[in-house]
Amino acid sequence: MPDSANSNGRSAAPVRRKARGRVVALTGAASFLGRNLIGILEEDASIARIVAIDIEAAPTGGPKTRFYELDLTQPTSEVRIAEIFSAEAVDTVVHLAFLASPSHAAAYAHELESVGTMRVITACRSARVRKLVQWSTTLLYGARPTNPNFLSERHPLRARQDEPFFADKISAEHEAGRFAAREKGTVVTVLRTAPILGPTVNNYLTRYLARKIVPTMMGFDPLLQFLHEVDAIAAFKRAVDRDVPGVFNVVGDGVLPLSTVVKLSGRLGAPLPHPIARPMLQALWVAHLAEAPASFIDYLRFLCVADGEKVRRELGFTPAYTTREALVDFASAQRLRDVNLLQEPSAKKSGKVEQVTE
Repeated sequence: MPDSANSNGRSAAPVRRKARGRVVALTGAASFLGRNLIGILEEDASIARIVAIDIEAAPTGGPKTRFYELDLTQPTSEVRIAEIFSAEAVDTVVHLAFLASPSHAAAYAHELESVGTMRVITACRSARVRKLVQWSTTLLYGARPTNPNFLSERHPLRARQDEPFFADKISAEHEAGRFAAREKGTVVTVLRTAPILGPTVNNYLTRYLARKIVPTMMGFDPLLQFLHEVDAIAAFKRAVDRDVPGVFNVVGDGVLPLSTVVKLSGRLGAPLPHPIARPMLQALWVAHLAEAPASFIDYLRFLCVADGEKVRRELGFTPAYTTREALVDFASAQRLRDVNLLQEPSAKKSGKVEQVTE
């Protein structure tokens, strides 16, 4: 790759590079969101350079992209990231190094998301980065019987703290909040996306809905909302383009009952009694036979639907796909995969856990 770092991810002395245009760095650059966003930024004339940071290069990188091989879980990564940001004159950091699916390697995931976010933010402070855009999820509001119909950004994050998938992401959000409060001249934008669906994304939700028989909870039919993969990428591009600080829910219009989601996916629902579902799902998770641990059962019982008005009003972003359209687009592709007319979307792995947003 032109002008890239050397094979071990290290470059020469950190001489600050001047660029005619903006310089955007992405962590988790080889993830679904990362590689697609890089492809869009390559086509943007206002972007002079893209700094891709990950354990492997994004295939969408072009002449503007410089790749640095770096693992955020390593103790030395904090200093190295700061060197990269300074040397490349980075003005905007898009932090996407988060897991889109639960992992059995909880310790590694904690280092990547919670500790890794601290390292990225410390590097941003050291290199005096002007802007940080960070990925989060509406799942962090938690699925609770007392939730209102639509959760705004002012609602507390009440997802189960005993589940590492949620706890690490909540910790990362708190780090971003502290950074925004302390660095008054820095723009910090956090995008909480609804669960992402689409024809090419691969995550715990797509694998759940790809089952021929989909487990549900007997007596419960919660409303769900999704975000199309195209809208997720477009939302991050808008956040890069506009300097609007704050936390924003990014969700597709409309909601669907779980029973309708299963039906539109062409699947058969299998209602399970809650008392036996939780220990059974946990046993399947431990045996690596389930898409998610038992803590996710709450989302099959209770409401967790976010209000997307603020992102429309302040960031000027309106998703092109509704919740229903995102589901239908995913289901159409899945039907082709069912008859072997379409390949499964890749789920790249590195080390012990998936490090992509699929």
